[in-house]
Amino acid sequence: MNRAELVDAIADRSGVAKGDVDATLKGLYEVVARTVAQGDEKITIPGFISFEQGHRGARTGRNPQTGESIQVAASNTVKVSAGTKLKAIAAGKEQPPS
Repeated sequence: MNRAELVDAIADRSGVAKGDVDATLKGLYEVVARTVAQGDEKITIPGFISFEQGHRGARTGRNPQTGESIQVAASNTVKVSAGTKLKAIAAGKEQPPS
């Protein structure tokens, strides 16, 4: 499902105008991106999803073509975790909302 299809589905399901749904998704993205970039806070929607900044330490990697060892620099990343209800629906233990 792409963004346009998601906007259509949410608008149909909620009765909210497509333009408002699109603006809400844009706002959600901006808030999540800003919060993750700052790295000092975790965003959680209980049962659904959470977002937070993660950190990968420096490490030694290996070039798969040559086998040569290379140094991989430390970096920040984003952690996205599914909530318990979403995991249960994906596993078939609960029914998705109708």
